[in-house]
Amino acid sequence: MIKTRSVQSEIRKDDGLRILATRFRGRGLPSSKYDVWMPSLGPSEQLLKAVMGGAIEWKTFVKRYRDELYLDGPIDERSETIKNHGQKSTLRLLRALGQKQHITLLCHCVEDAKECHRFLLAKEIARA
Repeated sequence: MIKTRSVQSEIRKDDGLRILATRFRGRGLPSSKYDVWMPSLGPSEQLLKAVMGGAIEWKTFVKRYRDELYLDGPIDERSETIKNHGQKSTLRLLRALGQKQHITLLCHCVEDAKECHRFLLAKEIARA
């Protein structure tokens, strides 16, 4: 089962594997608040600044964040036939793990945030 929470929320026994899915860890954030940090699952700094600063709307952020998740990386440029297509393999791994255990995707947004990339990430994992 895959859930989402704020990294600032109290840790629960049923959280399972706690994954911080943000590009920045956060100054002063103790590593005891999460089990693993996966910055490649968070939106780019540019995209995050654009939506938080009001330069783009949430709908645009949703599309661009999804595009970023599947962007080819430098390793793909060096390979003619085998392409990773961004985080596709990671998303599939998380989906498989989520079928066997609890996984909680964490972000710095408040617990009751209406618009947060962690919700989008959970959907992409379910689709992977």
